[in-house]
Amino acid sequence: MNKKPTVILLLVFLFSSCAAYFNQPVGVEKAIYGENTPATSSLLKLPKPKEPVVVGVYKFKDQTGQYKAIEQGSTFSTAVTQGATSILIKALGDSKWFVPIERENLGNLLNERNIIRSTRQEYAASSNTNESQLTPLLFAGVLLEGGIISYDSNIITGGFGARYFGTGGSTRYRQDRISIYLRLVSTSNGKILNTVYVSKTILSQSVDANLFKYVNIKRLLEVETGFTRNEPIQLAVTEAIEKAVEGLIVDGIKDNLWEVDATNIQVKNFLDSYTKEKDEADLALLYGRNRNEKRGRFGVELVGGATYMAGDYPNPIAKPMVRGALKFSLTPNFNISASTNVFLLGNKNKLDVGYASLDLNLEYLVLPYDVLTPYFFAGTGTSFNSDYKNLHTKIQYGAGLEYLITNNFGFKFYGEHNLNFSDNVDYVISGKRDDYYWRFGAGITYYFPNKSKIKTKKR
Repeated sequence: MNKKPTVILLLVFLFSSCAAYFNQPVGVEKAIYGENTPATSSLLKLPKPKEPVVVGVYKFKDQTGQYKAIEQGSTFSTAVTQGATSILIKALGDSKWFVPIERENLGNLLNERNIIRSTRQEYAASSNTNESQLTPLLFAGVLLEGGIISYDSNIITGGFGARYFGTGGSTRYRQDRISIYLRLVSTSNGKILNTVYVSKTILSQSVDANLFKYVNIKRLLEVETGFTRNEPIQLAVTEAIEKAVEGLIVDGIKDNLWEVDATNIQVKNFLDSYTKEKDEADLALLYGRNRNEKRGRFGVELVGGATYMAGDYPNPIAKPMVRGALKFSLTPNFNISASTNVFLLGNKNKLDVGYASLDLNLEYLVLPYDVLTPYFFAGTGTSFNSDYKNLHTKIQYGAGLEYLITNNFGFKFYGEHNLNFSDNVDYVISGKRDDYYWRFGAGITYYFPNKSKIKTKKR
């Protein structure tokens, strides 16, 4: 019987990331062409310009000043690549919108042109022929400046592990973040035409499992396995730069800095998709959440569940309850809920009575912009029996979890503790302690759409 949890736990950890585990390198691999990023395909699908723009990039450098961190401190190796200029130039060429010209090593280019010029002069003097002139250098209409401005380590770390009778496993993860700024400068007057800011997260994961178990007398079995997967920093920098070039091009189209070789409908659809993505990014928070209010300000709630009595009688039993509530949102985090509850309280062979209560609660949503959020609530109310007698006041508090199936429908479950200012809830007055009971429920909430959202959709 003890072998089943062992086998199940090992299978969970081994097959949770099969691609990385079963694709382990076992030999020398040949050189391959560099991988593309998701932003590369978007860059290649951009509509073509009527005329490419000549652009110069002197230096797109690492401005973080950070060194690669290790467990004992840091090394003299930089945290990010120092070849971001080469990555940017390739992204500009892939877009077909720009004609990059050599400016990073301009001294080498000028020296080579001087060598060519002097060689031609010597050859022309010895052969009495006319000297052919060098083609003039292209000059840039715009310059691209900026750089990698931050590399933040360990913005999110976490993991999970379990061990049972010498068998266990764990998983850990870490997320870093890189940010770049790219600005477009006019060479005619030095005006900064546009600035684009892009950030990209870098994920590192590790999974390991182990078994340490005596299978027989003087027979010890030890098994260890696992893997670690780190997202390459160079690919993250490449994707961020390519995304910045794409944003620079689209902003230039919107600001009429350059013309597109496409129909008006194609340009409109392209700009609409970019605007939607930009709006979603504007609502984004640091850890992947956003500030978009998914829940409406008004809501109606219907819940069913059970109550559990804690009074003067022994052997309490669960009894059914039904709840209906109206909700109003004060802020994204705080709601007011007014509810009517009909429920039964009972003890085995002793008590079976019905009550109704009117409650008013203040709810606090921990993650109001997320689909799944825990919440806490507290408030006051009054209860009475089916004959509208045995009236008593109470306070209640509890916690729950809500999941939005859509922006209008949410599923929730919760637990609630009711403290009554009466010892006669079970119709027995005994001792000094007042009666109390628990309520547990699950149900749905319908959120009415906000008028502002409806008007935006109509526009």
